Amino acid sequence: MTVEMFQDEMAQALKAFEKYVVCLDKTPDQCAASLKSLLEKAIKAYENRGPNLRHGIALDRQVTIILSQTENERPLCGIYFNLHTPYQKKPAAQKEKTETGS
Repeated sequence: MTVEMFQDEMAQALKAFEKYVVCLDKTPDQCAASLKSLLEKAIKAYENRGPNLRHGIALDRQVTIILSQTENERPLCGIYFNLHTPYQKKPAAQKEKTETGS
């Protein structure tokens, strides 16, 4: 199994990234490199999974890739963009620490 087997999925993800995703951490070229690297890691995880496991997963802060076992030899490939907002509220415990200066 190789990264090239999933070129269609990567192309669709890159098209969505360029059109819809606002990301200050990665350019489209960096996203393409990340997708390739993560897909290599997901393939390795998939090929080395335990006997009762059906998935190989790799992720970073912006992207999650999941390879899922099917009845065919080629697994399904899901590429997900992890949503994040810089405007997220701080959890109450963390907010208390910053207010008390701890």
